[in-house]
Amino acid sequence: MFTRNKLGSPRRKRDGLVSHIPLAEGDVNGGELTVTWVDVALGSAQRPHGHGPEQVYVVVEGRGLMRVGDEERHVAAGDLVYVPSGTTRGIINTSDRCLLTYVSAATPNVDWRAFYHTGPLPSWSEDERERAGA
Repeated sequence: MFTRNKLGSPRRKRDGLVSHIPLAEGDVNGGELTVTWVDVALGSAQRPHGHGPEQVYVVVEGRGLMRVGDEERHVAAGDLVYVPSGTTRGIINTSDRCLLTYVSAATPNVDWRAFYHTGPLPSWSEDERERAGA
């Protein structure tokens, strides 16, 4: 059995996001799943991005605006969002008083080390932030 607490997980900080990676490639023999626990600060956003693996986001706390491809939808604690393989995705914290926290799972594995150390990514436009209320 493999277990790891969020606090003991590898962690990355960038642009108002703190990402914990409790399950990644190499953690379990033959595993094909990457799991992240992400806290998004007030007014911050996960930049729109894409990668090969399909993914789900489960909102644990707060509320936000989720983009998947060309669609945007408001999400809140308890919501699950499915993202097909290769589709652009991103989320912005639209709360005025709390973190947006989500857990994501992607398969096959995401090389999170490379992902967190890549160059500039696109950002949410000011118009998109305004529509989100952030």
